[in-house]
Formats: sequence, structure tokens, C-alpha cells
Amino acid sequence: MKIGMNLLLWTGELNDGLIPILKKIKEMGFDGVELPLFNLDLDYAKWGKILDDLGLQRTAVTVRNVEDNPISPDAAVRAKGVALNKKTLDCCAAVGAQSLIGPYHSALGHFSGTGRTADEWKWGVDSMRQVAEHAGKVGVTLGVEPLNRFECYFLNSHADAAEFARAVNHPNCGMMYDTFHSNIEEKCIASALQACKDKLVHIHISENDRSTPGAGDIRWPETFKAIKEIGYDGWLVIEAFGLALPELAAATRIWRRMFDDELKLAEEGLAFIKKSLA
Repeated sequence: MKIGMNLLLWTGELNDGLIPILKKIKEMGFDGVELPLFNLDLDYAKWGKILDDLGLQRTAVTVRNVEDNPISPDAAVRAKGVALNKKTLDCCAAVGAQSLIGPYHSALGHFSGTGRTADEWKWGVDSMRQVAEHAGKVGVTLGVEPLNRFECYFLNSHADAAEFARAVNHPNCGMMYDTFHSNIEEKCIASALQACKDKLVHIHISENDRSTPGAGDIRWPETFKAIKEIGYDGWLVIEAFGLALPELAAATRIWRRMFDDELKLAEEGLAFIKKSLA
């Protein structure tokens, strides 16, 4: 397995001020980093060269919003979501990201007041199939992310996300597991991982309060045991959030500081994962 660090702890957009942090992440022993892909107009080929020179592999993360919701009843809105997901995949290819993960299946934080409908499922599958076809052309794997009920209503459980990926039915479309969301939505960690193992391409290691992995209340021994039992050998990426980005802090409901220092969180999180795997 490879261990990565999600850069959303520091930034929502790659910038030169991040380079000293990237160097320290590499020195700590991380295999790679997870890049936020929200601004699609950056020179991602340049950043691919920078990360190659640093010896850091990469995955990427993005989201969709109400104005480009892939499950909207408005066909024009769905088409915009598909187009932006395809453009994001082009950025992944330029920067050398192996996979694109995140809740880009529907609008983040938008609620209809009811559960998903049969039409929304159909629209979502159709939209994602178009995106998966483009992912195949550019050589990137999709890792569709289910979110807890307070952030999303379309895909909440990992079994649902796996079923969604099966319905898309494309070799470049998989799904991901997130320990934070699992802590809210899943009754049994082992059952949740078993239910999605055939489509699982990515795992987020995230504490129950979004701080340092191992310092909270996630059932870590059970989690790592279940990961081993299903034979998973892909990325384990630390995802933690702080107050550095006001918009992201608001979206993830972070109202108070949960840790002392970002780099210390990364270092301690990496040590915790390595110890747990051992």
C-alpha cells in the first residue's frame, strides 16, 4: 500500500508557497500527495514536473456544486457537471494524478428534502458513465466517494457507492472508502468493506473529528484488520481539515482548531498508519 497526504489541510489550490511543505512531506516518508483540483486553469503540467522532481506520486480530489450538479433534473446543468468532470480529468492527466476521487457524483451540501429518486440514480449513472469513458481515454481511475447524510443525500453508504460504480459499468470507475463517513453511516466496518471490495480503489484515513489519525475515536484496529482481510493494496491517504481555508472550513463544519500544527499532524498520522499496518 502507498500512503499519501491530502493537501486540503493547507490549501485549496496549488501555489509556490506550498513547495517547502511538499519537500517536508517527502522527507517524512510519504509516497505521494492528494491534490485539490478546483481551479482548472493552473499549469498542471508544470506542477507534474515539480512533483516528479520531488519524488511524490499523486492522486487528486474535486467536487461538484448546485450549478453543475450531475443529477440535476435540468439536462443543461447535468451536461455542465459532466463537462467539468472531464476537464478535471484532463488536469489529472497533465499533473500525472493516478486517480480522481471525491463526491463529484452530485452537488456537495445540496439537499432536496428527501432521499434520492429513481430518476436521480439514472441521471447520475448516465453522467458518470460519460465521465468514465473520458477517464479511460486519459488513463485516470475514478474513485466515487459516498458522504455522510449531513453532507449529501445521493450516496451515503459504501455499499451504495459500490452499487453505483457497478451500474456505471466501466473499468475506469471505482469507488472509495472513508473512515470519517463510515463512522457515521456504517454499522459494521468489516461488512462495509466486504460489500465494496470489488470496486474499492482508494481509502481516506480520517479521524472522527477530522484531526490527527489515531488521536480520536475511530475503531482503528477493526478498520485495519478489515482492510487486510479484503486484500486491499491501494492508496491510504490522510484527510484532515483545519481553519486555513475559510470556505473549506465552512463546508466541512470545522469551527474550532482540532490539532496543534499541520506538519505535526502529517508526521504523527503517517507514523500511526505505519504502526497500524505493521
